[in-house]
Amino acid sequence: MSTTTSADTSAGLAAFDRTTSIWGPITLALGLLISLAAALYAAFGSGMGITPVELITAVVAVLATFGIVAIIEPISYFPILGRSAMYQAFLIGNIANKLLPAAVVAQANLGERPGTRRAELIAGSAIIGAVLIHITTLILLVGVLGTWLVGMLPAPLIATARGYILPAVFGAVVLQSVMAMRNRRITIVAVIVAAVLVFVVVPLVPALAFFATALAVIITIAVSWFARSKTPPSSPAAVSHEAAPGETAPAAPISEPTR
Repeated sequence: MSTTTSADTSAGLAAFDRTTSIWGPITLALGLLISLAAALYAAFGSGMGITPVELITAVVAVLATFGIVAIIEPISYFPILGRSAMYQAFLIGNIANKLLPAAVVAQANLGERPGTRRAELIAGSAIIGAVLIHITTLILLVGVLGTWLVGMLPAPLIATARGYILPAVFGAVVLQSVMAMRNRRITIVAVIVAAVLVFVVVPLVPALAFFATALAVIITIAVSWFARSKTPPSSPAAVSHEAAPGETAPAAPISEPTR
């Protein structure tokens, strides 16, 4: 029975991967075209006189500022989200301050470490829930009550609150990620690398400010790799207890790595 169940699960995951590989790039490409439609119309169809040189200059300026983020973000998010949830996240947006925290919290509450197929499915489900809640609260709190509420609050209070929103979100994400990973060595390496870059390297070389995040991720990965534990993790079968006479030994849970 367990062999049949495992085969059915593998077949289902394979079909899921095939569907994701087909529709993921298609939906991302459609989202890209739709999001650029207004800009393309303004550049080429509105008669505003935008020249190719101006367009290329603007694109180069954006790439020089944010191009490194387009490389670092997928590398940083993939171990937590997995392939299918990555398609969802990059199509929806607001990854760092909405979707990633939802995925991390869901994985932690269900006791699943990032990097497994189950964690990938949990992340995808958490993203769906986060989007539904976001749309609902956006309609009710922003569309209906937002203007009235903001108009009632003093301007200094709003300005002060804005300064603490992102630190509060990212602080919660970092803490939840640390609790979910439960890897003291990597946590210490990441904290030391980030602190050195922020408080030592960037003040000494201000030109590296735009690349600090990329450097922190790359250096942390490299140092963590060399500082990793060389002892292989014990397999579930090695720690499972021996079945008593007349009993069937419980099958070890299969947790496949995200491909």
